[in-house]
Amino acid sequence: MSDPVRLAHRVAELFNASRAEAEQFIRNGWVSVDGQVIEAPQHRVTTEAVELDAEARLEAVEPATILLHKPAGVDTAAALVTPASHWADDPSDVRMLQRHFHRLTPLVPLDTDASGLVVLSQDGRVWRRLTEDAALIEHEYLVEVRGEIAPYGLHKLAHGLSFEGRPLPPCKVSWQNEVRLRFAIKGVQNGQLRDMCAQVGLEVVSIRRLRIGRIPLGKGPEGAMPAGAWRYLQVGEKF
Repeated sequence: MSDPVRLAHRVAELFNASRAEAEQFIRNGWVSVDGQVIEAPQHRVTTEAVELDAEARLEAVEPATILLHKPAGVDTAAALVTPASHWADDPSDVRMLQRHFHRLTPLVPLDTDASGLVVLSQDGRVWRRLTEDAALIEHEYLVEVRGEIAPYGLHKLAHGLSFEGRPLPPCKVSWQNEVRLRFAIKGVQNGQLRDMCAQVGLEVVSIRRLRIGRIPLGKGPEGAMPAGAWRYLQVGEKF
């Protein structure tokens, strides 16, 4: 039996590649061992069948940004991001790699009892955009309520309320139907939407975030991305 060698060494030997090229092919998910994709250059092989995908390219793989439809009641959104929960109608055409599930940073979190769009990213550019410019980015929420709104309540929701002792900046609020309000609002804090509604006599039944900046949950042939599923941020999509 052959002595075990690093997969990168075997790929370089079999496919006339440099060691650096072999490692990049492996990290980018183009190499399989006995039919299973292996992304670790240090993986040891002996007599296994090592194959290089016919479409293999040496271009760099961008850090991943994940758009998750968080269900209500979930606190740790990152635990939901697995290969099995990838949305079948994801339009991004991004090749799924195991490296995409490592070191994902949750951004613009939602209250535990709220549902909707959550962002997790490996990309420092996305992190900076959603943290340093957080107060400038508009979020869209659909809020189901019950009760009777106070006189001029819709106007007060849009401008004139305070939260935790601080006046709130103007926002856009409208009725979607008899029980749902649509908010387009910036810089929302935990508990703020419930508190705003309570100030005008409304009790919140549910909260769902539909959009962050210019990025929506996403729709496919079967409708909106379902709760618990995720998609990749597409090339060219900007918050």
